[in-house]
Amino acid sequence: MHKVWWRSRLRGTNRHAHSDDSSLLVLCAGAAFAQLPGPNGVKLGDITVTGSLRSRVYVWNWFETPPAENRYAHSGNLLRLNLAGKRDHLDWSAEFAVPFLLGLPEKAIAPAAQGALGLGSNYYSANGSIRNAAMIFPKQLFLRLNGLGGSEAQKLQIGRFVFVDGAELVPKNTTITTLKRDRVSQRLLGDFGFSDAGRSFDGLHYSYSKSSHDFTLVAAIPTRGVFQVDGWGWNKAAFGYAAYTHDWGQGSHAADTRFFILAYDDWRRVLKTNNRTAELRCEDMANIRIGTFGGHSAHVFMTRAGAFDILAWGTFQTGRWGAQQQRAYAADLEGGFQPNILPRLKPWIRGGFTRGSGDGNPNDNRHGTFFQVLPTPRPYARFPFFNMMNTEDRFGAIILRPQTKVAISSEFHSLRLSDSNDLWYSGGGVFQPWTFGYAGRTTAGHRSLGNLYDTSAEYRATSKLTLSAYLGHTQGLAAMKSIYPQGKDGQFGYLEFLYRF
Repeated sequence: MHKVWWRSRLRGTNRHAHSDDSSLLVLCAGAAFAQLPGPNGVKLGDITVTGSLRSRVYVWNWFETPPAENRYAHSGNLLRLNLAGKRDHLDWSAEFAVPFLLGLPEKAIAPAAQGALGLGSNYYSANGSIRNAAMIFPKQLFLRLNGLGGSEAQKLQIGRFVFVDGAELVPKNTTITTLKRDRVSQRLLGDFGFSDAGRSFDGLHYSYSKSSHDFTLVAAIPTRGVFQVDGWGWNKAAFGYAAYTHDWGQGSHAADTRFFILAYDDWRRVLKTNNRTAELRCEDMANIRIGTFGGHSAHVFMTRAGAFDILAWGTFQTGRWGAQQQRAYAADLEGGFQPNILPRLKPWIRGGFTRGSGDGNPNDNRHGTFFQVLPTPRPYARFPFFNMMNTEDRFGAIILRPQTKVAISSEFHSLRLSDSNDLWYSGGGVFQPWTFGYAGRTTAGHRSLGNLYDTSAEYRATSKLTLSAYLGHTQGLAAMKSIYPQGKDGQFGYLEFLYRF
């Protein structure tokens, strides 16, 4: 396939939810918009043309790391163009993406354990250490067969597509729909849509969706991308995913429940990120083969005082982490209340606790760190310096919806490591063959990571134009101070323009 790369001279919904629609570019964490109509695109005969342009300006003040460049700004932009058609029981989609990154920082990396100083450093390193980079590649390229065996409930998608776990079935209840979008989907499998290149999957996606039941089966290989603008190739990793979802309950009590199995195999010969010594890690180039078993259940109760919601999500893992046995787990329990007061603001108050297990002994034959596989971490870590691995997260949030076009969300996260003998992890899985996809930092036995305070605002001006802003501040605690003794606090923010056509 033909590749085009520009380098800077400055070196140095129906009831079944499909993720191929260009309107699903961003899954907003904390936002609770009503579903507004999107652009219908342009008809060229039997072909419908749609697209989008997303442009962001990022500002980073990573934790102090002199003389490295922890304060910087850069631009990330993503153009997507989709051509789609349908005939009888067959539809197809060909979508092309053009990420273009401008002004990436040249000196935003420090020696271990300080490492990469924000995502600008990740983009710079992943694209050959250049300040400006761009590429065109096929984001999606698939055929979908509808009505298999004479049943309209069956669909089979073949090719390159976007998929996020937890979004297989759209519930009847709008509150549960929002909970699944913002607090369930993409925890284990995601398109990393927040990044400026994203991730796709090459493989098969089968679904049987009828009434309030859905069975989904996906077998695929993750593409390159995320921080790397070259999204053409594959990675030497694959997964199989099976899930059953049931939307049940009506009236005063609505609910949605899912059970799933996820098998993952990574056969790249790259250094694994974990808490073992460098010598032991260099000796272990065996496959990562992990089975993840879990589910979620979301409930909404309507009362005279307002709507109460509760959400439980959990997994456990077995298999092999190279030469070690994998024995790990993760759990999330949270709840919320939408009181029948302040109707002009429509407040939604939420809180909860999330825990991903850590590894207590780097010298035994057991790997106890929860492995998040191929997620989109950002909906759950809006200042993306952490993920669910070896992390305890006590959080609270308030969401205000003064208009159908406006959502304002503020969150607080109290973060600490699950096990002091393990690392502080960040990242979202494989995105290029030679990089593991997760980073880990030692914290000198400290568990308290930091307190995160943030606010976001989104305004959907029209069905085509959305404007967003985010600002987060982290008060670093003992673990952060051990790594960044000259400045344990950090900030991250961005402004976003999203136009769909």
